[in-house]
Amino acid sequence: MTNRRTKPKYRICRQTGENLWGRKKCPSINRPYGPGQHGSRPKRRSVYGQQLLEKQKLKGYYGNITEKQFRKIFQEATRKRGNTSEILLQLLESRLDAIIYRLNFVSTVFAARQVVNHKHIKVNGQVVNIPSYRCKPGDKLEIREKSQKIPLILESLQDMERDVPEYLTIDPVKFSGTFKRLPDLGEIPYPVQMNPGMVVEFYSR
Repeated sequence: MTNRRTKPKYRICRQTGENLWGRKKCPSINRPYGPGQHGSRPKRRSVYGQQLLEKQKLKGYYGNITEKQFRKIFQEATRKRGNTSEILLQLLESRLDAIIYRLNFVSTVFAARQVVNHKHIKVNGQVVNIPSYRCKPGDKLEIREKSQKIPLILESLQDMERDVPEYLTIDPVKFSGTFKRLPDLGEIPYPVQMNPGMVVEFYSR
């Protein structure tokens, strides 16, 4: 199936050479080179190579979105008025699975995709099982009552590994949160430096 993630999440980190999600167990911390028995030797990247890397980082960060899906999001960003780089990130941050991850309902974006697929999430009182569902400012998200005892969710809310950004609010007691507004470019909490401008350049060649 084309929409399924075929690469282990840490392999994505190894390929990009960065700890994309800021996890303590990420192998890229001690092995900042490519996967394989001997890894890959560091080499100077061309402009195209750097643009490709930035696209892979951004695409990988959001759960290794398929190329077809990612290109579609980019094309939508180019049709809107304003800064294409910022709009691209806003579209990605508006995804239901991304918001579930940001709210600390689960510990990884891959787990976020799973709980959405398994119908554990409501948006404005209605069950939504599409990870790419586009949330709108003001939307309220919550864990279904019968899903609130799932250990994966309980542990993540207890640990609260990540700070919840300003454009979201969370009520962990009620297992709910709100997507207040679209984020500004500089307030999206990536653990590594992202360069969406290079992603725009990559697709604009």
